[in-house]
Amino acid sequence: MAAHQNVPIDPALTDLYKDLHRHPELGFQEHRTAKIVADRLAASGFEVTSGVGKTGVVGILRNGAGPTALLRADMDALPVEEDTGLDYASTVTAKDATGQAVPVDHACGHDLHTTCLLGAADVLARARTSWAGTLLVVFQPAEELGQGAQAMVDDGLYDRFPTPDVVLGQHVAPLPAGKIAGHPGASYAGSDSLRVRLVGRGAHGSMPQASIDPIVMAAETVLRLQTVVSREVPSTATAVLTVGSIHAGDAANVIPADAELQLNIRSYDEDVRRRILDAVERIVHGEAVTAGATEEPAITSIERFPVVVNDTAALARTFAAFTSWIGPENVLDPGAGAGSEDVGILATSAGSPLSYWLLGGSDPALFTTGDMDDPALLAVPSNHSPHYAPVLDPTLETGVTALVTAARTWLPAAA
Repeated sequence: MAAHQNVPIDPALTDLYKDLHRHPELGFQEHRTAKIVADRLAASGFEVTSGVGKTGVVGILRNGAGPTALLRADMDALPVEEDTGLDYASTVTAKDATGQAVPVDHACGHDLHTTCLLGAADVLARARTSWAGTLLVVFQPAEELGQGAQAMVDDGLYDRFPTPDVVLGQHVAPLPAGKIAGHPGASYAGSDSLRVRLVGRGAHGSMPQASIDPIVMAAETVLRLQTVVSREVPSTATAVLTVGSIHAGDAANVIPADAELQLNIRSYDEDVRRRILDAVERIVHGEAVTAGATEEPAITSIERFPVVVNDTAALARTFAAFTSWIGPENVLDPGAGAGSEDVGILATSAGSPLSYWLLGGSDPALFTTGDMDDPALLAVPSNHSPHYAPVLDPTLETGVTALVTAARTWLPAAA
């Protein structure tokens, strides 16, 4: 019998997903979600530990001799105002880490990840004759902050719980539901987010000669930063530099004293990353000198994600099982993506191979070809969009079955 067959999907998972979607929580604030996770794991027979890495939950199910497989899901939501029109849409607001009230939405699908792993954990707990070894399920906080995986490791994840022989996980994506995609090697970009504060001298709008205008300084800095990738990074390398936020001043007739930029860098190679970071440093300070600023600009890190590297052999082993389940036409290689994730920290910290894939979650009717060159991919709402919401059928069933299939592939029962 193939490992993927006879996976019963609990109809109550749909209601669970909708409940989690209605009640999203920001990173390190996932208290309600964590309690639901812990209660359901306990009901399925897992040994449960809560509060790992602040709000993370770990479940262990020991099923005789054999390897250990870690299955991971993230639980946190985004400070995004939902605009899907769903009858279970989020209307939640919460205070972020700075104390600012923000709307909250599961615009990245972590509610689906949590639901799928809870569903898979229950299936595996009920069918222990189909696998052997130790199942370690990790519900991680604060992925969106790039801090949750490291927080769990720092809190003794691999001192307090078994070290896995493989780390498995998935992320819903704007691909046709029913398809799975993954890329061997460097799969998801490293990411650095920076805050830049440029300090000038404020003045009345009628007296620009009395100012050192930080808005002009910021504008020149933004334009110069756009040359880094096009002129300082080798054409054979993949990199992105985006200025996503710029703020200065509050009145039309006042030149402010300072300006703030927030920017994001994506790269796959450490040398390229270092070159870009050095260029940002040089350009920011150079523009401040050119403007005559009397105070040095400040560059601070907001968050950092390392490159996610799929172990080639581990992904091939997992995908061989997926191919026998849903056919080769539904198992895709999307190439390396510019999105970022911290799941790789769980693998590198354990010295274990990573097998991580994308789970199609969009209505297949929106696509023309369904492959990675489909032009519809650019038009379908993507993760982090206020319009993003996966279709539940067949995404939920596919996501649960994928995790069960992967677990059974790495925790095979004795013949």
